[in-house]
Amino acid sequence: MEKYKEIERSIIKKYRKDIWSKFVKVVAEYELIKENDKVMVCISGGKDSFLLAKCIQELKRHGKFNFEAKYVIMDPGYNKKNRIKIENNAKKLNIPIEIFESDIFNIVEKIDKSPCYLCARMRRGFLYSKAKELGCNKIALGHHFDDVVETTLLSMFYGSEIKTMMPKLHSDNFEGLELIRPLYLVKEEAIIAWKNFNELEFINCACRFTENYSKTNDGTSKREAMKSLIKELRKDNPNIDYNIFKSLDNINIDCILGYTKGKEKHSFLEEYDKR
Repeated sequence: MEKYKEIERSIIKKYRKDIWSKFVKVVAEYELIKENDKVMVCISGGKDSFLLAKCIQELKRHGKFNFEAKYVIMDPGYNKKNRIKIENNAKKLNIPIEIFESDIFNIVEKIDKSPCYLCARMRRGFLYSKAKELGCNKIALGHHFDDVVETTLLSMFYGSEIKTMMPKLHSDNFEGLELIRPLYLVKEEAIIAWKNFNELEFINCACRFTENYSKTNDGTSKREAMKSLIKELRKDNPNIDYNIFKSLDNINIDCILGYTKGKEKHSFLEEYDKR
């Protein structure tokens, strides 16, 4: 059996419970992919996006509805070593990729204030434009369960608000385009296990700026700090990450001070004396 077929088989068989079933559940429960959709699958070069691409391939092969998928890599300025590694992994995994260039890294390198924010916005803009060019109506990203939980805590601790990474979003600036996250319920530990089982090596982070920005006072990245916090809390409660995730689907409106709907802010006082 060719290597890529063994990798595909591992998703469906060995990691059926931890990866495949959760992937299929998210696609169905949140209605991420529908009949006749044209999905642009974004591959960054890491383990998450490559697994996403393989899951989308398997869904297309074994799913009950017809849709089209394009596997796209945006090169924001990778060094030669990372570019070659990404291309070789695509061949190994039998993913028919299309690579397009951008100069995001060179532009952001000259920015002193909030380069990560600018980089993220520019990446999103390039990807949406490419999706439009390809005639796609959906863009699939490889964010997983841990990303969702960590983002929730980051919003609370550093943004003073309760919000999370949604399973799907309509684009504000590109009409008819929707962003989807099919690995929404898949835990990172399952992705790492799948990678190690198949003896795969992916790039970890090709960003030039990770070492210098988004740090806490002790020099740790804010997201890494959230990972460490969750790991520590899990010692006392093994389900702590799931509980954080589930709380966002179980908000008691009667017991919050306020909320925002669109651009309107509301206070509990608006309804307080009506009871």
